[in-house]
Amino acid sequence: MVVIVSGLPRSGTSLMMQMLDAGGYPILCDDRRVADESNPRGYLEYAKVRSIERDTSWMTEAEGRAVKVVSPLLSALPPQFEYRILFLRRSLDEVQQSQVAMLRRRSATAPVDEGDLRADFDRHLKHLDAWLPRQANMSVLNCNYADLIQSPREQATAIARFLKAPLRMEAMLAVVDPTLYRQRTP
Repeated sequence: MVVIVSGLPRSGTSLMMQMLDAGGYPILCDDRRVADESNPRGYLEYAKVRSIERDTSWMTEAEGRAVKVVSPLLSALPPQFEYRILFLRRSLDEVQQSQVAMLRRRSATAPVDEGDLRADFDRHLKHLDAWLPRQANMSVLNCNYADLIQSPREQATAIARFLKAPLRMEAMLAVVDPTLYRQRTP
């Protein structure tokens, strides 16, 4: 079994990886993408994931661990594994605002069409919502980012139950920092 932490970019996947790591669940990541202003506690990504559409040979390294796979790459997961997917959901307005803020921090001249970005995200999620239930080797727990911040104990309990793993709850809760919930919409 492989645990996949997924969602749209800027939906809380790094927080979920931090919670799992603190809770004692083994994670698969490297240090290639370092912490920055957009994600001060780090991204906890594994660079080989980016090439999953061409190379899945590394997937055996992920067995028994959690690895972050952004949602556009979920369809490239090889079928021979069983997956438990922790899928992060966040307001599309917040995702869009966070993505735009990150892109602007990286390059003040980067053109961003916010209307197209939100429409693309919306189309993508609708596609996934239809596709994921048809995958016999994938179980999904939807995790709302706002709920992770506002009621982390309830969410951590649901995560432990879904993963059927004993997790260190207090350690998981300690990594939740409400001050990092930026681009919040009412």
